[in-house]
Amino acid sequence: MSFEFPVRVYWEDTDAGGIVFYANYLKFFERARTEWLRHLGLQQHQLKQDTGGMFVVIDTELKYHRPAQLDDLLQVSAVMQDKGRASLVIAQQAWRIDSQEHRTLLCEGTIRIGWVNAEQMKPQRIPPSLLELFE
Repeated sequence: MSFEFPVRVYWEDTDAGGIVFYANYLKFFERARTEWLRHLGLQQHQLKQDTGGMFVVIDTELKYHRPAQLDDLLQVSAVMQDKGRASLVIAQQAWRIDSQEHRTLLCEGTIRIGWVNAEQMKPQRIPPSLLELFE
């Protein structure tokens, strides 16, 4: 199950060299994961209210291939790579859309999100009803 989300590169995303600041790819990946969850019918604020739990990033690994620049149109993907009882591993990629037929891989990585009790910030098992949505 792959999900893709478009992202436009704005001035605020770039560094003094005119390219996307490396940490902003994490923001792009976050937006795509949030929209992926929304696509599955899950809104994170509502999840927290209904269950008392929430997803938090617990591990990241990124590899940079090419820079994105101001005004580039990116396609950011999110794909479930692994599902455990207390965490999910999401594989993500950011591609620059060069034309209808061609795109260039800019950055890829894996993000592990864990389920925690929202008040105590302690790890918990993901509710079974949520795990079913990821099958």
